[in-house]
Amino acid sequence: MASLQDIGASAFINLLSALAFLLAFAFLRLQPFNDRVYFPKWYKKGIRSSPRKSTHSVKRFINVDCMSYLKFWAWMPAALRMPEPELIEHAGLDSAIYIRIYLLGLKIFFPIAVLAFAVLVPVNWTGGTLARAKDITFSDIDKLSISNVPPKSIRFVAHIVMAYVFTFWTFYVLHNEYKIVTNKRLQFLASESRKPNQFTVLVRNVPADPDESVSQHVDHFFFVNHSDHYLMHQLVYNANKLAKLVEKKKSLQNWRTYYQTRYERDPKRKPKTKTGCCGLWGKTVDAIDYYTDEIEKISKEEAEEREKVINDPKSIIPAAFVSFRTRWGAAVCAQTQQTSNPTVWLTEWAPEPRDVYWDNLAISYVELAVKRLLIAVATFFLTFFFMIPIAFVQSLASVEGIERVFPFLKPLIEARKVKAVVQGFLPGIVLKIFLIFLPTILMTMSKVEGFTALSLLDRRAAGKYHLFVLVNIFLGSVLTGAAFEQLQKFLNQAPSEIPKTVGVAIPLKATFFITYIMVDGWAGVAAEVLRLVPLVLFHLKNTFLVKTELDREQAMEPGSINFAAYEPRLQLYFLLGFVYSVVTPLILPFILVFFAFGYVIFRHQIINVYDQTYESGAAFWPDVLRRIIIGMIISQLLLLGLLSTKGAAQSTPLLIVLPILTIWFHIFLKGRFESAFVKYPLQDAVVKDTLERATEPYLDLKAYLKDTYLHPVFDSSDGQNSSTVDEEDGVLVSTKRSSRKSSRHSSAAITSENELLA
Repeated sequence: MASLQDIGASAFINLLSALAFLLAFAFLRLQPFNDRVYFPKWYKKGIRSSPRKSTHSVKRFINVDCMSYLKFWAWMPAALRMPEPELIEHAGLDSAIYIRIYLLGLKIFFPIAVLAFAVLVPVNWTGGTLARAKDITFSDIDKLSISNVPPKSIRFVAHIVMAYVFTFWTFYVLHNEYKIVTNKRLQFLASESRKPNQFTVLVRNVPADPDESVSQHVDHFFFVNHSDHYLMHQLVYNANKLAKLVEKKKSLQNWRTYYQTRYERDPKRKPKTKTGCCGLWGKTVDAIDYYTDEIEKISKEEAEEREKVINDPKSIIPAAFVSFRTRWGAAVCAQTQQTSNPTVWLTEWAPEPRDVYWDNLAISYVELAVKRLLIAVATFFLTFFFMIPIAFVQSLASVEGIERVFPFLKPLIEARKVKAVVQGFLPGIVLKIFLIFLPTILMTMSKVEGFTALSLLDRRAAGKYHLFVLVNIFLGSVLTGAAFEQLQKFLNQAPSEIPKTVGVAIPLKATFFITYIMVDGWAGVAAEVLRLVPLVLFHLKNTFLVKTELDREQAMEPGSINFAAYEPRLQLYFLLGFVYSVVTPLILPFILVFFAFGYVIFRHQIINVYDQTYESGAAFWPDVLRRIIIGMIISQLLLLGLLSTKGAAQSTPLLIVLPILTIWFHIFLKGRFESAFVKYPLQDAVVKDTLERATEPYLDLKAYLKDTYLHPVFDSSDGQNSSTVDEEDGVLVSTKRSSRKSSRHSSAAITSENELLA
């Protein structure tokens, strides 16, 4: 069990690490040759130019202005200076709302921390139970927790009252924040400039028709059923193989550029490579000639595949991006069922063109259901069985575990300073390292599920990661014993006993979570601003691959907010804050430091670095609030279980009210605000359409939307023209069906009948 000295050692190490990262960042960001690494967003916007254009040779690489080094801290107030409306315009609503999550943590936990230290810490400290107990190992931290309160004590009234106060305060903050974010989303959508996705709907599961091609069938269906608003459609091609060839060609071109650069620097030595995998084995050949030949070969393959995709009807996916003359028409189509058969003509709002995940557009309705079922099962097994290696690694990250596996290190580990480091720092860093690859695994699983937008993939992967955080990082770290023993204990006890089992272990693990917060939340966040990996990659590319300014622009890696990994991590801090606010309030200052530090760091990154790959209008916010509510309910149930073991059974009726109130509050928030995040108001659509017609009466919307949803491997020169309907056509619909040439209504009736029989 970590003592106060161990916590102090961990705090010293992590503060020193965080300070080292910040000082390194403060120095590196001032150097001209790093300017594109630490300010790529401004380069992308064309606002910032390279300071290396200076005529002075030294100034091109090194900042010689000594006064600038004295202001190394100036980036922090600069990050806080930009007003939120300007931040939204600069970085988008997704980025602005994401950093509000950190602000939300400060709003919730700062007043809670003040009350907890004013009321609960004195109550716990004067309990005196641990001092009178025999054969119990405890630290000074435990004296500040609920463990120091004697069983059946009247002092538990303070904890119950504070639990209610904390809950209602959180309700108040969450309601206000949900209201603010909802208003910001509606304002953002109302003021947003014209974009293709405002007029476009993604249609999937277009039913096969023996008489018509997919293009003709889509054209026919929407001209009949949305005749007043249908404008055009763009087919979706299965160009996944072509995309892989394009990526492979790009990689080969990078290798050729690398060897050409080497040869230009040293013309006396012509570079060589081997023809085997990754150049590790095989015949030794001239590198430049080899990659030139390979590029020619793959260029031929690419041209053949491109021609095949364009001309082969089998390459056309039964899906299309359908555009309308008005936002109102798109909103009606996206938010309604098109036919009596709910498995065909599935419509949803089209993502932004940059948000589309093209690989999943070809998945059928049945295949989609099967894949999601399989991934749900896989997620369950991954989440619960991943606890086994985590428990094993965590057992080795302790003094007893190391002495058991490496007994010869016992004299060294038992030294006072070494033991403090091991107990206060090692468990947190081991868990952090062990989870490095988990977000990538979960994102891959989400892609298999068939979602068609990158934003949806992020949200689904975040949901899986959140479940993993709850089960493995929180419960797995709280419960003691081997993983199989934990599983057996859960299976063999009544569900009502689980809160007691976990609740008893909660106070004992406060020190572990404090060390984890310092490793992940202090040093980890500070490392984010240093951008060590993008820094190294940029200079490697700049040295070996860059020949032109365009190459240098492409070498920049601004990155983006990794919502799938970052948001679940934030939820862990909310959960720890709710759980320990009543049990061990000492953890709250560490959580507050994380939220404050993270707010400053990520605000700076959003302003200067990150370039988001999509903009969803903060569609993720209901997920964030739902997970916070889940954290509240878990903390309330665990407090109920803990107090029941303390002889305070009479408190059960009082505490059982809290999760019931919290569930009701979530239902209230969902009904009051969530519709703004899943539906688009028709009234707002009409307003925007009316204003646009008044201000731009001669807008050629068809030209504006042309090729906006064409697969990225194509361009306008490929001859891919969208299928459109001539605006001057009459009521008759062009069709190859000999029996369906009467009228719009008869055609619609026959179409519906055909789909019902399908």
